[in-house]
Amino acid sequence: MTGSKTSRRRVVVADDSVLLREGLVRLLDELGTEVVGSYGDAEALLADLDRARPDLAVLDVRMPPTHRDEGVRAAIELRRRTPSTGILLLSQYVEVAYARELLSAGSDGVGYLLKDRVTSIDELGSALDRISDGATVLDPEVVGALLGRRSDPLAALTPREREVLALMAEGRTNSAISAALFIGTGAVEKNVTAIFQKLGLDDSGTDHRRVLAVLAFLQS
Repeated sequence: MTGSKTSRRRVVVADDSVLLREGLVRLLDELGTEVVGSYGDAEALLADLDRARPDLAVLDVRMPPTHRDEGVRAAIELRRRTPSTGILLLSQYVEVAYARELLSAGSDGVGYLLKDRVTSIDELGSALDRISDGATVLDPEVVGALLGRRSDPLAALTPREREVLALMAEGRTNSAISAALFIGTGAVEKNVTAIFQKLGLDDSGTDHRRVLAVLAFLQS
């Protein structure tokens, strides 16, 4: 992936599957990142944070000892210690509660993708770049599950506004949303403004309203 900003990033990887972990390390190496740590469980990752000093952490959701939410717990603790570290959770499943918990703990520079749906090295590199830039990157299936389970806050949105919000939740820019929906950027901007208004998100000059729009239906 030529020119990817990930080449300037220090990355750690945590996954209890040796094959998946080593495969991911090789992909990250191909992207030009500096992989500064590879771990089979969340405890080992957290114990090595002071040495590794990662810019990005890529974690499985389920790891030893319980194989439930260790990756999420580690991500939240990692962000507590180093708030600037980007987080990418990888899972085989749509874990709506875990996605909500991660986003609620601090949504700038986080992602949740499904392992089987990351189909190319460029796709992985793009996701890491967007997370590094502070975006929220969610797999469309995760977005769909979140929208389905938390629909009440979105009751006032039109179908088009829901489509725009779903793409916002994937971390897309207005120009990328325009291309995906085959509408002009002006139309996208009008939809985004309408979403903010309907969700009661005033422009305070400090809050990241795009992220707050996604969180509005997660925290209601």
